[in-house]
Amino acid sequence: MKKQLSAALFTSLLIASPFASADFSVNVGAINVNPDNSSSAINEDSTLGLKGDSDTQLGITIDYAFNDNWVLELVAATPFSHDVDGTGGLAGNKIANIKHLPPSLIAQYHFLDSASAFRPFVGVGVNYTVFFDEQPSAALKSVLGTDDVQVKLDDSFGFVAQAGVNYMFNQSWGLHAMVSVMDIETDATVYAKGAQALTSTVKIDPVVAMLGVKYKF
Repeated sequence: MKKQLSAALFTSLLIASPFASADFSVNVGAINVNPDNSSSAINEDSTLGLKGDSDTQLGITIDYAFNDNWVLELVAATPFSHDVDGTGGLAGNKIANIKHLPPSLIAQYHFLDSASAFRPFVGVGVNYTVFFDEQPSAALKSVLGTDDVQVKLDDSFGFVAQAGVNYMFNQSWGLHAMVSVMDIETDATVYAKGAQALTSTVKIDPVVAMLGVKYKF
């Protein structure tokens, strides 16, 4: 709960930035997080590792245009949920289910004239990912020989690179599409009966794609 409140506060502070006379627009649609699925070995055993599956949620981005070309975008979404599966010696075993919130703040440069209906853009920014509600699987508990198992993932801070396009049907309504690559790396630790049992540095580094409806205020 503490991590969820921290993420909510972080997002609220970004939204509440002092843009009194802002040129705002909102994009709402489906957003997918597809992890890179690479990790270091668990306990330095090269036959063991972790990987996560992809997930699609409701994405909401808020744009503030400083001028015709430069835009600041806040990317938010409902919490993503991933099954973390074993690789190597753990292949075929579900390790845990995790949830996370990855709010990002991105500076975008929009090409072409502001009157153009079709406007591609590129962007760079920062991402802060909060992990919470990590639930160990029955298979992991069986491997460790106890029901007293906890899985913890550290929060992550990294960079974002983005490219996309907006297509406006009229002055207010349009389509928004983007693809981002995020630098998300976390230390995963498994505890059995309060003692550290397994560790892994997980490089999630997902490709994030969104397709949605754009509305300009």
